[in-house]
Amino acid sequence: METLNAAEILAALGHESRLAIFRLLVEAGPKGINASAIGEQLSIPNATLSFHLSHLSRVGLIKGERESRFIHYSAEYGTMDDLIVFLTNNCCQGKACLPKTAACDTTKTSCSQNPASPE
Repeated sequence: METLNAAEILAALGHESRLAIFRLLVEAGPKGINASAIGEQLSIPNATLSFHLSHLSRVGLIKGERESRFIHYSAEYGTMDDLIVFLTNNCCQGKACLPKTAACDTTKTSCSQNPASPE
């Protein structure tokens, strides 16, 4: 993932409503949720919701698929994974402190060593 692409994705997630929509879709799984259900669950008016869904689609975080008269939206997990890889690239100064992001203790200045990947 290029830096510019990551910046666009992070900017899209920088809005409270778009972040809530994306988190809801991640939680919903691959089948997704139709737009009206998203609006109801998050109390977002239709016009505003349409704008936010369009923005998230444009940066590749979600996709919409028409199913009869509804559009079901789902998270693009590949894009989410690519963003996580981009953000954690060279984590801990390149030491093998991952595969779990929980391996990094934010209260310390360094990460615990991954037992599966000794230095």
